[in-house]
Amino acid sequence: MISINNLSLRYGKRILFEDVNIKFTEGNCYGIIGANGAGKSTFLKIISGEIDPTTGRVDISKGSRMSVLKQHHHEYNEVTVLDTVIRGNTVLYDIMKEKDTLYAKEDFTEEDGIKAGELEGLFAEMDGWNAESDAATLLSNLGIKEEFHSKLVKNIDGNQRVRVMLAQALFGHPDILLLDEPTNDLDLETIIWLENFLADYDKIVLVVSHDRHFLDTVCTHVADIDFGKINIYTGNYTFWYESSQLLLKQRGDQNKKAEDKIAELKEFIARFSANASKSKQATSRKKALDKIKLDEMRPSNRKYPAILFNNQVREAGDQIIEVKNLSKTFHGEVLFKDVSFDLKRGQKVAVMSSNSLATRAFYSILAGEDKEFDGMFKWGVTTTTTYLPSDNSAYFPNNDNTLVDWLRQYSEEKDETFIRGFLGRMLFTGEETLKKSTVLSGGEKVRCMLSRMMMLKGNVLLMDEPTNHLDLESITALNNGMKDFRGTILFTTRDHELANTVATRVLELTPSGLIDREMSFDEYMTNDRVKAQKLEMYGAVMA
Repeated sequence: MISINNLSLRYGKRILFEDVNIKFTEGNCYGIIGANGAGKSTFLKIISGEIDPTTGRVDISKGSRMSVLKQHHHEYNEVTVLDTVIRGNTVLYDIMKEKDTLYAKEDFTEEDGIKAGELEGLFAEMDGWNAESDAATLLSNLGIKEEFHSKLVKNIDGNQRVRVMLAQALFGHPDILLLDEPTNDLDLETIIWLENFLADYDKIVLVVSHDRHFLDTVCTHVADIDFGKINIYTGNYTFWYESSQLLLKQRGDQNKKAEDKIAELKEFIARFSANASKSKQATSRKKALDKIKLDEMRPSNRKYPAILFNNQVREAGDQIIEVKNLSKTFHGEVLFKDVSFDLKRGQKVAVMSSNSLATRAFYSILAGEDKEFDGMFKWGVTTTTTYLPSDNSAYFPNNDNTLVDWLRQYSEEKDETFIRGFLGRMLFTGEETLKKSTVLSGGEKVRCMLSRMMMLKGNVLLMDEPTNHLDLESITALNNGMKDFRGTILFTTRDHELANTVATRVLELTPSGLIDREMSFDEYMTNDRVKAQKLEMYGAVMA
């Protein structure tokens, strides 16, 4: 158990938390949520001991082993991938090394033999003989092929290092698992594996994530950082969000009787419990929801941006785009080949690939930025495209433009009040609109790019990883805006919820051709025929 007692954290006059008293218990997974800057990652660092609170303390059950997902991995540059994972269990790793040192001694004494025997006993108790195979299995499940297990960490690429650090955190079944954005740089298949792993985990898990589907799948509780407090609510993220929105609506309905509000809340909980009974973790989730008390719930203090794309210059005709035999090779590597399809108005297409360079090149070609490709494409005469790239740095040159100046360049209406109104929809208000565009955070830049898209009024949206750097509130608003959009969208995302609730068609780019299915994202991911086609197409590349 983790017990937080009278915890406060202040930076000068700024208060992140004040008088927090909560407990985290075994067998539960807690999603730590809060607006950007609320202190989610900081809270995990306090629990891990990396940061000291201003007041209060963190008490952890005696003998509990804590594992933390590390964001910095340079300290392992000279360590092999397999050893790096095993080091996640420091006690086991130290025993292994002490044993090796003893057995390597030339003057091995009787005392050394006694010590070695003790170490062997501890090693066996900790299932040390299976450590290497367990670590290798974790790595393979996270997409690190066996050929990389013996390499030094410095000799694998950045995405692989992220997966190695995740394997290190998961290794050895720790009693307490602290995970800060564990799905970063993972493909969708690996995220699904991690969801299943954590959903079955029987210890304490605290996780910060912007992936709503991930939080819904793994979390039994939500720890919400709001109003300078941390409150724990039973249920997953969607339950917290929908109940919070319902309470917000009820708070604004002054004429509704108290008993009507209670009845509405009870009906909501019953409906949500029924939905939970269909999930993979049916029993535990439903039992948790059945225990919810109405007085636990309160409306959130969150603010959501207004992301609305339906103000189009004009409505597009039926023919959106025709693509014939589109192929792209980069530095000798075939990213995709012989891609042919056409789109009709209103289709919303999730574009996938196992290689992010492929999707990035695909959008760059369709946006007219990349001219080096084979094949052809032709946009319909009534289409107006707007493009949100995964790398937006070219849109923010090193100059003194304020946010108002930056957005004005994309607007026919130059009046400052009009421009400020657009920025206000994306939660840039007051003096924030006079910030220099060069000092924006990653999330602020994406919100600016979304303002630009709304300003340009396109009837076809090209969106490459639009949720990058966004907080949960902005992702939720973007998801709703994309669902409500009456035009056509081509988009790539690692956000499972966004893909499944928006896409009506899936295109997967491979080096040997295109997989094209008109179905939802979840249907695509579980369809046996699609799986067989993937094996065939990727097998053709290997051959």
